[in-house]
Amino acid sequence: MKHVSILIPEEDPNLSTIVGSYKILDRANKYLANNGKKPAFTIQLVGNSKKVSVHEGLFSIHPNAALSQVKKTNLIIIPAIKSNYTASIKGNKDLFPWIAARYKQGAEVASMCTGAFLLASTGLLKGKICSTHWIASDAFAKMFPDVNLVTDRVITDEHGIYTNGGAYSFLHLLLYLVEKYCGREVAVYCSKVFEVDIDRQTQSQFTIFSGLKDHQDAAIKKAQLYIEKHVSEKISIGELAGQFAIGRRNFDRRFIKATANTPVEYMQKVKMEAAKRKLESSRETVDEIMYSVSYSDSKAFRTVFKKVTGLSPLEYRNKYNKEAVA
Repeated sequence: MKHVSILIPEEDPNLSTIVGSYKILDRANKYLANNGKKPAFTIQLVGNSKKVSVHEGLFSIHPNAALSQVKKTNLIIIPAIKSNYTASIKGNKDLFPWIAARYKQGAEVASMCTGAFLLASTGLLKGKICSTHWIASDAFAKMFPDVNLVTDRVITDEHGIYTNGGAYSFLHLLLYLVEKYCGREVAVYCSKVFEVDIDRQTQSQFTIFSGLKDHQDAAIKKAQLYIEKHVSEKISIGELAGQFAIGRRNFDRRFIKATANTPVEYMQKVKMEAAKRKLESSRETVDEIMYSVSYSDSKAFRTVFKKVTGLSPLEYRNKYNKEAVA
């Protein structure tokens, strides 16, 4: 039987990722028991406090095991945290040595959504792949440049460390873990009970790109705004750098440091975001939308669009603009 430690951070953890993790693993246990098999999991809520308040005191969580009492575990689940990542990391620093020590013993570790910030703070993600909520991706990339962030992925799995994308996509990671530990039959059952699609691989289609501007490089911020205001125009990155009297190589370096994107990547994402909005709300043809964001090569436009969203332009329209499809 696997011992599962669902961590309860001190700084306002996300309640849904805690309850959801417990319920899916508990449901897997019940399915096994109802079919004459031994439960797969012993589940504990583990924390440093006897009571943690969440959502401004509307709810409270009562861990049933203290961190110091759990000397060995098989799986650690790190729930999502609220958007003040720096404060959450500072307020939960006592968790990090415990997580690292248990991993060194052989425990696996799974972070849910923005729980990746806590996981990365342990140092265990250095040089490894990681996913998190697309809203938090720029902040994460800036705080943890030594982690290989892949925000298009719903699930990552590397050397006993699991991460997942944003919000309720943590349910897909739970199903993935249930399948790993209990088999496909149990995972399919849980997916049907909770009505969660099994095997979803990407969160790219849900991403809304806004561009990280929480930095101090004034010239790069102006360049970002220029790109965003001239989405219908072809922009030469070399000429854009020249507008701010910055050499191209230095411009690229500063742009990446400030935004976690190259200038070309940033421009592509801005243009694809504009194209997405038109596909969602207008009846313009795909070619008309392509021209409106300064693409003239249909193959190039579709290639970049699919790279950014995980869907073709027509697939995206069919999914998000029922009126236009009708």
